[in-house]
Amino acid sequence: MNQFPVRPRTFAIHLTALMTAMALAGGTGLGQEQARPALHLNPAIAKWVAGKAAIGISTSSFSLEDAQTVARSGADFVRLDMEHSPFSAETIRMYLIGMTDKAGILKKGNAQFPIAPVVRIPTYGRESSDWAVKQSLDAGMMGIKFPTIDNKEEALRAVRGMRYPPQRDSKYPQPAGLRGMGAGNATWLWGIGGDEYNRRADLWPLNPDGDLFSIIMIESAEGVKNVDEIAAVPGVGVLFVGTAGDLPASLGVSPGAPEVEAAAQKVLAACKKHNVICGGLANAGDIERKVKEGWKYIDVGRTGAGLATGTAAALKAGQAASR
Repeated sequence: MNQFPVRPRTFAIHLTALMTAMALAGGTGLGQEQARPALHLNPAIAKWVAGKAAIGISTSSFSLEDAQTVARSGADFVRLDMEHSPFSAETIRMYLIGMTDKAGILKKGNAQFPIAPVVRIPTYGRESSDWAVKQSLDAGMMGIKFPTIDNKEEALRAVRGMRYPPQRDSKYPQPAGLRGMGAGNATWLWGIGGDEYNRRADLWPLNPDGDLFSIIMIESAEGVKNVDEIAAVPGVGVLFVGTAGDLPASLGVSPGAPEVEAAAQKVLAACKKHNVICGGLANAGDIERKVKEGWKYIDVGRTGAGLATGTAAALKAGQAASR
């Protein structure tokens, strides 16, 4: 007779934890001859690996209610706009905690985030961004959006700030990382231990196992001119064209002018040439065209007191187009 009986509920909890751990390690171990590919904790990267577009939303409303709405919105990523809102690592931490959806985790059956959290930091490429990058990643962010990157040197600095220094046996030692060791709140939010976080906290697609991605904003005439060399920097994950504001201003035209569309198409061509994800804005009326053209990081609008009607419509259209 078993002297230490296991209660059914306790057994179920332990079994769920075991299955999740096995899935994170790359397979279930239940008689499979070959392990399944490791699960990406970052849902946007999982979409790209599958050849699909990631459709997301933006917010500058950092309330608990907004975080809960976003977590169940069905989007693939959310961008916290801290370029034009006050930058606060504590706000990032609390927002990410607010996004934690236990019911969603139980339903999905694994530790993958419901939606990839991204922050647009306030510093431009010509300024040092290392401190903001470190604070954001340590809080648990999975993507950093870098405003106004104008050349390959600035793109390289952005990439290095997101990476840890390479181990001696690293398969991907360059560009050498500058991020200080110490994951802070990130391991708690990601639901993994420190060693596993250190392995996964690298840049995709440079490291195929990475669950972080960099978003380089092309929003100046100089950035467009240098876009080919920027796209060639190892570790660049997404090039995002800032067609709504800064790029038209830099080109000396209004948003919607032919020069802006020509610049966007030049960025798209560079992305395809260098196998980089291309990002931009879209609405319900043009998102299907954008997906067909090859845009795969698409921001469809902002939240406020819940999803705005136009944002919700664009999100639904984008999800249908990217299936």
